[in-house]
Amino acid sequence: MKKIQVKIVSDVMCPWCVVGYKNLASAINSLKKSAELELADIELPEIKVSWHPFELNPHMPEQGQDVEEHLAEKYGITPEQSVQNRQHIAQAGQNAGFNFHFSKNMRMINSFDCHRLLAWSETLNKQTELQMALFEAHFTDNRHLNDQAVLADIVSSIGLDGEKAAEILSSDQFADQVRQEMAEFQRLGIHSVPTFIINDQYAISGGQPVEAFQNTLRQIVASDK
Repeated sequence: MKKIQVKIVSDVMCPWCVVGYKNLASAINSLKKSAELELADIELPEIKVSWHPFELNPHMPEQGQDVEEHLAEKYGITPEQSVQNRQHIAQAGQNAGFNFHFSKNMRMINSFDCHRLLAWSETLNKQTELQMALFEAHFTDNRHLNDQAVLADIVSSIGLDGEKAAEILSSDQFADQVRQEMAEFQRLGIHSVPTFIINDQYAISGGQPVEAFQNTLRQIVASDK
């Protein structure tokens, strides 16, 4: 049976990208356990996950912007609506197994440098680890990801070379690759995140529940028999 390829078009500034990925991971684990216990009529093949760039804030200044100010400007919502939205996201995160901690010092940033590091980490088979470390740094620990020293420290925390990361950040390495990938996904009509592209045939958008991913994976496996 062929491998299943899951391409996740995502931005580290996107909370629903965390929720969607955690639910995808839960779907994969539950299907694997069912197969191991012979409770499912499917044999789940190897599933490869890769992350692909999308900039929610491509014109954001280098210093970033206060999150409440940003949400008010971009979406026209009131502070009360912003609080309600974040409470909804926090609950979805708790259900998925991720801790959101929204504080007053959170800042929205341009994520281009994060995407460059993610492109590099893919060459070292550490992409998902780095993606999750960036999500946790931003949404749980409220670290500022527009600080190159912070990014290098996050890289080091997952066992990669922080000095190499700093070298990449001080250059234009992987910049062309990131731009080309973003242009290609835009050409394919992807204008929101998260978008999960499975085997280049199925697309799932948003922070969908576990069942949505289970159903799609089952459908793919069944059609491959």
